[in-house]
Amino acid sequence: MVVYSFYVINRSGGLIFSYEHSIPKIELEKTFSYPLGFVLTPGDKGVVVQFGQRDGIKVGHTIIAINGVPARRNNIDFSSAPPTATANDDEPPTSSLTNSYDIIEYLSDPSHYPVAIKFGRTRLAGNEKLILSSIFHSMYAIACQLSPELNSSGIRELETDQYKLYCFQSITGIKFVALTDLKQTNVDALLRRSYELHSDYALKNPFYSLEQPIWCPLFQQTVQQAIDLLERTGSPYA
Repeated sequence: MVVYSFYVINRSGGLIFSYEHSIPKIELEKTFSYPLGFVLTPGDKGVVVQFGQRDGIKVGHTIIAINGVPARRNNIDFSSAPPTATANDDEPPTSSLTNSYDIIEYLSDPSHYPVAIKFGRTRLAGNEKLILSSIFHSMYAIACQLSPELNSSGIRELETDQYKLYCFQSITGIKFVALTDLKQTNVDALLRRSYELHSDYALKNPFYSLEQPIWCPLFQQTVQQAIDLLERTGSPYA
């Protein structure tokens, strides 16, 4: 049982705290023949799979290496590859590939196959977390409006085939969100415990301003301890 990450969203939809507890590292390396079978697109973090999936590689995965050479965002520089030994010991070793390529152009050339490509999932950047928090805040409000009854609690749990999202909103509108694996239990207790810790270590801090990012080391330490306890004992309370 695993808790992947934990977030606190203020009543305006801004992310004020995030903690990545146990983010799995996803890396897959396969040897491909031409044609590749994926639709690739350049992105801020590198070349991303936009369409098509096979052998565990899915939409959203990023190319992180080709033939053992790390990608540099949307480019690959083979001049950094290990040199190739020559038949004459008196001659210095030379690199078989010395050019820098655009990754999409490189993979469009049949002469470069077969090719070993390593795919992975990059971690969310700070700006991406801010955007997703705002989107979730809007989804929460939409769920309340769609309710056929008044005073709906909004989104409390979302389940996918890979993880679950749990949300607890306090009476002041602060949302506490946790992402876990499918087997983790008693997450509601963790979120309520986090609400108590937020009151003790953030709101009672004279240097903390409401609705602003939480920079309280004790809050992060106690949240981490509560998550560790939940994973080990099934309860966030010592």
